Amino acid sequence: MKLLRVGEFGKEKPAALDKNGKIRDLSKHIKDFDHSTLNFSTLETLKKVNLETLPEVTSSARIGSCIAKPGKFLAVGLNYSDHAAETNAEIPKEPIIFNKAANCMVGPNDNIILPKASKKLDWEIEIAFVVGKNTKYISEKEAPDHILGYCMVNDISEREWQIERGGLWDKGKSGDTFGPTGPYLVTKDELKDVQNLSMSLDIDGKRMQTGNTNKMIFNMNFILSYLSNFMSLQPGDIVTTGTPPGVGMAMKPAKYLQVGNKLKLNIEGLGEQNSQIVGE
Repeated sequence: MKLLRVGEFGKEKPAALDKNGKIRDLSKHIKDFDHSTLNFSTLETLKKVNLETLPEVTSSARIGSCIAKPGKFLAVGLNYSDHAAETNAEIPKEPIIFNKAANCMVGPNDNIILPKASKKLDWEIEIAFVVGKNTKYISEKEAPDHILGYCMVNDISEREWQIERGGLWDKGKSGDTFGPTGPYLVTKDELKDVQNLSMSLDIDGKRMQTGNTNKMIFNMNFILSYLSNFMSLQPGDIVTTGTPPGVGMAMKPAKYLQVGNKLKLNIEGLGEQNSQIVGE
C-alpha cells in the first residue's frame, strides 16, 4: 500500500492510493497514521478495505507528512560510500546517529524556510524506514519483521549550525521545516529491493544528487538492529538513513540554498517531492 495524509496543516486525514492512483479517504477506518496506529495489525486491517468504495480526495489537496507525531525521528550520517568520499570523510566504523526534532517534519511539497540567521542551508535526499512494532535487542535477520514501510525524507541541514557552532549536529538538523517527509509511506510488498533504489535531487531544474541505496555503508536492517541495542523503538518511529553525493557543502565552491530555489526529489517507488525555499 501507499499511505499518505492529506489536508491543511494540523488537520490532515489518513488516505491511500488505489490501484488507479486515486487518493481515497481512510478516515472512517483509522484516525491517523501515528504512534498509536502504525503497526502491522492496522496494516492488515487496511489491506482488507476496498479502496475503490471510499470517498475520493481531490488530487489538488495538500499532502502532509506521511507520519504524524513520531516518538523518535532519528537519522544516520555519512552512510553512503560515495558521499563520504566527496566530503573527504573516513568511512565510519559504526553508524553515526543523530536526532532530528519531530516537529521539523512537514509535507513533501510544503515550503522550506530559510531561517533569518542561516548562511549555509543544504539539501540531502534520503530514504527512511518506519518501525512497525516494539523493537529491542533484535538481530539484523529479525529487522525486516519490525519495519512497516519506507518513505522519502529531505534532511535539510544548516551546515554552519551543524559543524561550526560546536556541540552535536542536532541544532543544524532540526530547524522548522527541516524535515519534508513523504509523499507516501510505502509498505514493503510494494518494493522489490529496497537496497537497490535510484535517487535524485534537482534544484531549479539542475541535477545535484544522483545515487542508489546500494551504496549504503550500513543497510537499513543493520541500522535498526544496531539502534535496538542502545534504545527501544516503537511503532511510528522513523529513521532516515543518509544521503548520496551531491550536497552543497561538498561543491567547489560550496553552494547553498537561497530564497526562490525550487527542489525536486525522487526515489524509485517512493514518489516525488516538490518544494520551494522561502524567507522567514
